[in-house]
Amino acid sequence: MMVALKRDLKQWEIGPLHIIAFLTLLQLFITLLTDGFALSFDEAIWQYIGRNWFRHGLVPYAGGVDNKSPLMFAIYGLSDHLFGVNYWFSRVLGTICQSVGIYYVYKIALHLSHRKTALLAISLYGLSLLWHVTSGKYVSYTETYEMTFVIISVYYALTAENKTGLFIGGAMAGIGLAFRISAFFAILAVLVYLVRKSFNGSVVFCLGIISSATILLLTAYLSGIHLSDLYTYSFADNFNSGSPYHHSFLWKMEQFSDKFLYSELVLLYPLAIAYGLIVKRVDLFVLWLIFAFMAIVFIGEFPREHLKELLPAFALINAFALGHLTDVYGLPFKAIMLVTWIVFFPKLMEPLLNLKSLLSHRADTGVETCTQPYTWPDEGNRKKLGWWVRDHTTDQQKVFVAGFGAQIQAYSERRSVYFNEMQTPLANQKLFKDLEVNKPDMILMPLYPQYQAYIGPEVRNFVDSLVAGHYQLYNCLFSYHVYKLKQP
Repeated sequence: MMVALKRDLKQWEIGPLHIIAFLTLLQLFITLLTDGFALSFDEAIWQYIGRNWFRHGLVPYAGGVDNKSPLMFAIYGLSDHLFGVNYWFSRVLGTICQSVGIYYVYKIALHLSHRKTALLAISLYGLSLLWHVTSGKYVSYTETYEMTFVIISVYYALTAENKTGLFIGGAMAGIGLAFRISAFFAILAVLVYLVRKSFNGSVVFCLGIISSATILLLTAYLSGIHLSDLYTYSFADNFNSGSPYHHSFLWKMEQFSDKFLYSELVLLYPLAIAYGLIVKRVDLFVLWLIFAFMAIVFIGEFPREHLKELLPAFALINAFALGHLTDVYGLPFKAIMLVTWIVFFPKLMEPLLNLKSLLSHRADTGVETCTQPYTWPDEGNRKKLGWWVRDHTTDQQKVFVAGFGAQIQAYSERRSVYFNEMQTPLANQKLFKDLEVNKPDMILMPLYPQYQAYIGPEVRNFVDSLVAGHYQLYNCLFSYHVYKLKQP
């Protein structure tokens, strides 16, 4: 028996499902053990809008505005409907979706090369997704869903033997586009590839895109979402002054250098250059990488999660180059895999510290302080302030949190006129009108200096005058003054 067991262990090899399973567990470890064990700022926005939609029938862009797809609001609305206000459901779902994308990266590499290259591809892609620079702990953002469906569409574009396969690939691309408009750039790379291969094939692929996009738009319309609002808030209004994408050239250059020159991303550059020297042409993967880079530069905000759009093409290019070099020079594959995992393995300091805090029962030791110097409360304290608001208001009362109060608003489970950092003329106009017509029962005003720095004077002055004329100070918690509406 022992001899048979030793023989079985010797023959056992790590396969793609083993790697994907480990990457999935590692992703869950990183994403669930985050500071405050709370919704992030963006997640709180989507949860708030999704809750309004599923609980109160207030459709997106009417019951809350953000520049994201209704599909994201539906995910968070479903999360709230099933489990109430929580941060874990969307992250677990995002992790599952991301793992599907990793699996299809393996299938792409296996189709074009061999098993060793495919194992390198999923190792490179899966580990780089967990980096800090690619916002590894926030797996629940739009980029995760966008890239998974784009990767699947690339796979079908490469492997389709008939029109059905190409149509499915296009349909997957259309869903990716519905999650995030910047998927257009990656889809354009696929279309260029298909046109080179077969014009008729590219037409079928486009029909798939149109079909899935039409079905999703029709579903949104039947759900009560005005398509004009969808266009305005998810696209057009993002390029006006006051939007999160409206920054100076110097600011953009600083963000660009921080992400592309001084981060883990530089680890992917040498083999990408080697790949270019090996293939000596602009193939689908080089085109995909170039177009994804163009998408990030075109948007110009350079948040970490946007870099996820580069990773599938980067990982495949690096794996193909490394696989080629391994074959040509006879490099030991196991040693290459080991070095890859050591070099690309993510830093785990934050989840380990949070795990220690959780096990030592010190995760909820926030102090309700309101003394100078005022500091921006962390995610855990913003969650607790939201709970305090919930406990001191009724379901029918409305609450407004000035500035960046998404987490407070989400955990309070109260409705409000709500705009996050959007301070475009259209957003401000609607905000002022709603605050005048429907004065909230409670207003929370930040005391920390970031409020003055990030929120424009037009919004601050309007809220200040509203508070001065109609509200009285009720309490001070976590660097927020809490005001209640004066009784007539």
